[in-house]
Amino acid sequence: MVRAYGRSMAKILFVMTGADKWTLDDGTQHPTGFWAEEAVAPYQAFSEAGYDIVVATPGGVVPTVDEASLAADANGGQEKADEISQALESFKELQQPIELEHIDLNDYAAVFYPGGHGPMEDLAVNADSAKILTEALRSGKPLGVVCHAPAALLATTGSDGKSPFAGYRMTGFTNAEEQQAGLADKAKWLLQDRLERIGADFQEGEPWSPNVIVDRNLFTGQNPASSAPLAEVILASLNNEKGR
Repeated sequence: MVRAYGRSMAKILFVMTGADKWTLDDGTQHPTGFWAEEAVAPYQAFSEAGYDIVVATPGGVVPTVDEASLAADANGGQEKADEISQALESFKELQQPIELEHIDLNDYAAVFYPGGHGPMEDLAVNADSAKILTEALRSGKPLGVVCHAPAALLATTGSDGKSPFAGYRMTGFTNAEEQQAGLADKAKWLLQDRLERIGADFQEGEPWSPNVIVDRNLFTGQNPASSAPLAEVILASLNNEKGR
C-alpha cells in the first residue's frame, strides 16, 4: 500500500492557478481558470492509488474552473462532460487550498500542475511557484506538468536568463493547438515558443492526441487528453520508487 510511506509521503501537491482571467494582446481579458479534465483525471488516478491531494494556489485563493472545459464539445460529448462535472464536485480539496507561499516539499511524494490558460496569467511570473518547481526538479520527486501549466516553468529563469529546465525534453500545449483553438492570434505569447526560448527540448505530438514526455523526474503532457496517461506514468514511477 502507498500508506507504507507514512502520511507525510502519501500526499501529492496540486499547484493550481488562482487566475480567472487571461490578458490578451489587445488588453482584453478572456475568462479562464484551470481546465477541468486536467485536474479531475489525475485527481481520480492519484486518489484511487491511495494518495491524499493537497491543493495550493497563489494567496490560497479558491481556483476557478474554466467554464469552457465543462462544455460537451470540449469533452467529446455531453455524457463525458457530465462525468467531469460530477467528478469536479467530489474534488473537495479545491475548496480548501493552502497558500503556495508556505509549501514544504518534504511533505509530498510528488508535485502536479494542471493546466488551463490561467497559469499563463499568474504562475508564469510567480516566484513562489518557481521555487517549488526548482526544488521539485532537484529533489528527484516526480514533477508532473500538463498542457498550459508548463508556462509556470518560465518563472524559473534567473537574472542570467537561464532556467534549470533548459535542455529537458518536455511538451505542452502546442502552437498548432492554440491556432486550432482560435486564440493564437490573440495571445501575447505562445507557450511552445516561450518554452523553446528558455532552452526546452520541446516534443510536439499530433494536435489533441495524448503525448507524454518523461525526462528524468520531469513528466509533461501536451493537452487535456494527455492528463490521464500522464498521471498513470507518474504513479508507475512512484510505485517503482516504493519497490526499491
